[in-house]
Amino acid sequence: MEIHAMLNGYDIRFEDDDEDEDDEKDNKGLKELFEGLSENRLFSKRFLQQRKIFLWGPVMDASAKDLVNRLLYLEAEAPGKEITFYINSPGGVVTSGMVIYDTMQMISSPVSTVCMGLAASMGSILLSAGTKGKRYIYPSGRVMIHQPSIGGLIQGVAADIAIHAREIGKTKEMGARILAENCGQTFEKVMKDFDRDYWMDAKESLEYGIVDQLIEKL
Repeated sequence: MEIHAMLNGYDIRFEDDDEDEDDEKDNKGLKELFEGLSENRLFSKRFLQQRKIFLWGPVMDASAKDLVNRLLYLEAEAPGKEITFYINSPGGVVTSGMVIYDTMQMISSPVSTVCMGLAASMGSILLSAGTKGKRYIYPSGRVMIHQPSIGGLIQGVAADIAIHAREIGKTKEMGARILAENCGQTFEKVMKDFDRDYWMDAKESLEYGIVDQLIEKL
């Protein structure tokens, strides 16, 4: 309940005790929210100091920008010092993922990759791109490789559709060559495995050569 009064031309609102209690609850909720945000920033800063970076969720321009910024920052801070890259991703935009991939290859710092959860599609290529001998997976981790696809319906004249088809083919070959080199597989085998979603558990991904070791404990 609110009581309104006019004092020297100003609108004054008097609220009852119940609403005061509601305001206190709201303020407490906001305080907890801001404290949570502060903790997230604290964790992010601490992980960065420990040279740990994370990909959670789809590979997109925003996540690629964040990861590349962190990779370049850590490279500038201590060139040649190891970076640990944790991955839990269903994949995403190939061009965004290749920006991360190329940056990993160009910096002098070795990058240790860790699959915690899922490394699918572009996520699997990033997992395989870690420094040889430093690619890991959690016991319950899953990996999936496949050929690139285009979301939605392609519209246009036949010539444009043919151009898109050729680009998909080139992207498939590029991904297969990267995985073949990183995993010690033949290009032909990876191209064949790309035909359908190819799922692997932790041990199978180790046998395939995408990772080098299973993590038993932290």
